[in-house]
Amino acid sequence: MGKRTGILFVLFLLSVSLLSAEVFKYKYFRGEKYKIKSEVNESVYINGQYHHAAEILNKIAVEVVSTGEGSGMLDATFSTSEIRKGNVDVYELSQEYHSLFQRDQYGKLNIDYQYYMPVVRDVPLFKEKDIRKGESWYGDGWEVHDLRNGYGIQEPFRYPIHVRYTYLGKGQKDGKTYDILTAYYSISYNTPDSFSRYRLYPVQVTGYSDQTIFWNSKEGKPYAYEEEFSIRFILSSGDSYTFRGTAGARVTASEKMNKELLADSLKNKIEQEKLSDMSVTVDDKGVTITLSNIHFKADSTEILEPEKRKLDLVADKLREYPGRDVLITGYTALAGTPEGRKQLSEERARVVAGYFIESGAKPREQIVIRGLGAENPVADNSTPEGKQENRRVEITILEN
Repeated sequence: MGKRTGILFVLFLLSVSLLSAEVFKYKYFRGEKYKIKSEVNESVYINGQYHHAAEILNKIAVEVVSTGEGSGMLDATFSTSEIRKGNVDVYELSQEYHSLFQRDQYGKLNIDYQYYMPVVRDVPLFKEKDIRKGESWYGDGWEVHDLRNGYGIQEPFRYPIHVRYTYLGKGQKDGKTYDILTAYYSISYNTPDSFSRYRLYPVQVTGYSDQTIFWNSKEGKPYAYEEEFSIRFILSSGDSYTFRGTAGARVTASEKMNKELLADSLKNKIEQEKLSDMSVTVDDKGVTITLSNIHFKADSTEILEPEKRKLDLVADKLREYPGRDVLITGYTALAGTPEGRKQLSEERARVVAGYFIESGAKPREQIVIRGLGAENPVADNSTPEGKQENRRVEITILEN
């Protein structure tokens, strides 16, 4: 091979190498909104013995509120729901969080200590250079957990993670091509003595997370991820809790909803059908249809036949918005015990959700319910008429 030919061959190999390398960076566009929906299936073991299985739905609504120097300020609302078994299995809202944080183009977060979400931080974290197929690198991050319920720990419980990344190259997901990364970290953390001021706390955390990330280079954010995990808490009582399972998530853009048009359409339909005790309101979250004085059989969750006409009207409208999630909130009048009111309001929301699921108006993963008992009354609970108004269900078609 001649000298010139050899140089050309080396240049060819170099060009191939450069073509197979990628520059990974987050991208931010002010005003952009998107949703992240993850489903977790885990088994819980107590002292090594199987205890129960859990199906958890996490939804995150994100808005980029400002940008600058390659970074974005993100305003995010996190909701966590868990399957509750019944005549129809539905996701019941268990916790909501709000976080405001900055993330740079390489994935590093700047977030106030007070926030409980996101749980996994600084993952993925990229290097300030091209990354070739097969190349690995390391980055430090955090896991943060909310242990207020059950433990009474009134601060985010956090521990460091050291993550090994590998770029696997291009691959397919849902019929499209993405850059595929793996992220693996093991956990071995001994809690500092300062936590001994709590009656019950984790003294040691061990485990691992093995993730596959499908990166959308064009949009500068993940499209999806898949995870296998196991985490074990050894408590100060000597008991151990192990959470083992799988998770998966998708990121989708949030299309702007013409809320006024939807609300007007609903109001016109209600008027045409001559349906009473129905109202429609618009707020930042979306469009809410309130079924006031909803008729269930006394002290039960069974819907009376006249109410089904109202639900059919709403169901038809939900079918017109297949990409929108729905929050269903049940309320009661001020009667009985707080525990009883909460349970009854949850069951009423469940019945309405079940009606929509069984009629095909919405799949299960697009509906979340909650029961607020006698909270947020809209009328005077000291009168029969007021109690009727407070005995209601609110169906919110969410914008994001």
